Amino acid sequence: MNRNRISDHLEQVDLIAKLADLKNAHYQNSLLVSALIELLVEKEIITAQDIASMSAQLDASFSPTPHPADPTL
Repeated sequence: MNRNRISDHLEQVDLIAKLADLKNAHYQNSLLVSALIELLVEKEIITAQDIASMSAQLDASFSPTPHPADPTL
């Protein structure tokens, strides 16, 4: 019984560590994307409007199409 409680606690610690790793990876990816966007705009390769437009297009393409009979919409 006691060993099971320790195991449960260790699993929770492991899950928390994995979550921290994911948060760090997300931060690093966000930082990289921000730097790339700033450089592309600064070098006049792309405009901020181009970025906003493409972001909207990608967001729309990844959003699920609602079913017309869905009462929650």
